[in-house]
Amino acid sequence: MEEQGAIVSLAALAQEMRLRIFRALIGAAPIGMTPGELSAMLDVPASTLSFHLKELTHSGLVTQERESRHLIYRPSIDQMNELLGYLTDHCCQGTRCLVVKAPACADC
Repeated sequence: MEEQGAIVSLAALAQEMRLRIFRALIGAAPIGMTPGELSAMLDVPASTLSFHLKELTHSGLVTQERESRHLIYRPSIDQMNELLGYLTDHCCQGTRCLVVKAPACADC
């Protein structure tokens, strides 16, 4: 992933409703969801949902497919993984990152 693609993807997710929509779609992968299902699940009006889905689709993080009379939205797992890879490419000076847990505090 190039820097500009990462910026577009991160900008799309840097809004509360779009992040909620994307997380809902990740949970429904690979089947996806219709706008009606998303609207009901997230309690968001259809017009608002449509605006945010357009932005997520434009960023490449969400795909849209027509199945008969329904639109199905799915997360682009490949795009998400590319973004995560871009963000972690230079982590820990190129070595495997290990999560170090802080010792438990008896007085905390």
